[in-house]
Amino acid sequence: MVKAVRGMRDILPAHTERWRRVETSILQMLRSYSYAEVRLPLLEYTELFARGVGEATDIIEKEMYSLADRDGDSLSLRPEGTASCVRALEEHGLLYNQTQRVFYAGPMFRYEKPQKGRYRQFSQIGAEAYGFAGPDVDAELIALGYACWQQLGITDRVHLQLNTLGSGAARVAFRQALMDYLQPHAEALDPDSQRRLQTNPLRILDSKVAATQAIVKDAPQLIDFVDAEGLEHFQALQELLQQLGIPFQLNPNLVRGLDYYTHTVFEWVTDDLGAQGAVCAGGRYDGLVERLGGRDTPAVGFAIGLDRVVLLHELAHPDHSDNSADVYICVTSAEALSAAMQLGQQLRGAAPGLRVRVHMGGGQLKKQFKRADATGATWAVLCGAENQDDELVIKHLRDAAIGQRQLPVAEALMQLQQI
Repeated sequence: MVKAVRGMRDILPAHTERWRRVETSILQMLRSYSYAEVRLPLLEYTELFARGVGEATDIIEKEMYSLADRDGDSLSLRPEGTASCVRALEEHGLLYNQTQRVFYAGPMFRYEKPQKGRYRQFSQIGAEAYGFAGPDVDAELIALGYACWQQLGITDRVHLQLNTLGSGAARVAFRQALMDYLQPHAEALDPDSQRRLQTNPLRILDSKVAATQAIVKDAPQLIDFVDAEGLEHFQALQELLQQLGIPFQLNPNLVRGLDYYTHTVFEWVTDDLGAQGAVCAGGRYDGLVERLGGRDTPAVGFAIGLDRVVLLHELAHPDHSDNSADVYICVTSAEALSAAMQLGQQLRGAAPGLRVRVHMGGGQLKKQFKRADATGATWAVLCGAENQDDELVIKHLRDAAIGQRQLPVAEALMQLQQI
């Protein structure tokens, strides 16, 4: 039997209801902040990510799924959404002298070592704002994320870490100072950090290897290289977050893994998922649009790792019902099947969000009730000869005290919709 590719997984019916609710909650929150959806292709020219993400990053060096098409062009499955989002908005003329607030959702692909909370195909929801240079939009995006956690009931399981990288010039100066400090310790660094020393030394700061952490402890501090304008931006952001009542921790070693970040960087992290602690990460990338061929445009955004947020939601709400139906229509005689199907259509039309299943395959009523219970339905409707033309027999499957009752059709329909 052919199995799923390693690192790719199936999300089966027992779990998709939770996924749908988490996704819907986040997407509704994005729309409530007036962010508009953009839908992006899975495949892009590899050059887009090499230029945007940075050739010295882990993503480009060893995690891309790339292929040559029949014309010989190198294409890649998208490993992240920001470069694609910039490309789409710039290509269609939506950035020049304009502001945009957009979001996207869908699968991303990275060739990483699979483990719980980390897959080679994973789902992200990203939000990005273009044309806003001040800390107010940084704060808005962080507040948006906080609102998502409140809505999902996981606020106590995540906390916000915050840092600033300063301007591009500050980052270059700090990079050189960090390399000068680390070079004498090169042999004591872990293998990944040794490789990054010449290509992406800032990533060494967030190494999880204890020996490397001990070396980094006395390294130069990025904040010492940030200019007055960058410090003012960062201070204003902190004050806004305090006024909004959003708690945060300053983390001077938070640098993010992508080359395009400048100024604000942040992560929402958790201690409940082991090594896979980041559930949402983002920051400012004011130079990215220009790097990809557009005009200088300030930009900021974040990406939510949906796989990990769903895991947190499961921990926070283990009793969450993953039922596949709300109303189950039992057919008490073969002659009543058509009427049952028509009743199902009537219910779906009256309450578009209601999940209605009509029993198929015949069988005794006891068997039908058993199937109804297995779907998680709240109500069973008995459709058959015992029904009067103007009445319905309904049975509550979750509360014996309510039990079975025969009601006028209009009253029964109203009752069934109140789930």
